Formats: sequence, C-alpha cells, structure tokens
Amino acid sequence: MGKFDSRASVKMTRRKAQAKKKARLARKAEATKATRKATAKPSRKKTAS
Repeated sequence: MGKFDSRASVKMTRRKAQAKKKARLARKAEATKATRKATAKPSRKKTAS
C-alpha cells in the first residue's frame, strides 16, 4: 500500500467483508425462519386431565 493508494485499504476490506458476512447470515436466518414457519405443526394446548 502506497501513501496515496487508498483503493482497497486493509481496514475497508475488513469492514466490507464483515458487512457481507452479516448480510449473508441475515439472509440465511430469514430463510430458516421461513422454513420453520412453514413446517411448524399447529400445536394444541394440553388439557389438564
């Protein structure tokens, strides 16, 4: 890295990677949430017997 070479500084690369990682995890969480909701069986309340 030169003095005036700020195209891809280590700091920004790290920050962008972190942002992409978070976005990826968010998408994955959204997908799993959707599948869980779809596969969840309607649970009946237990009656006291």
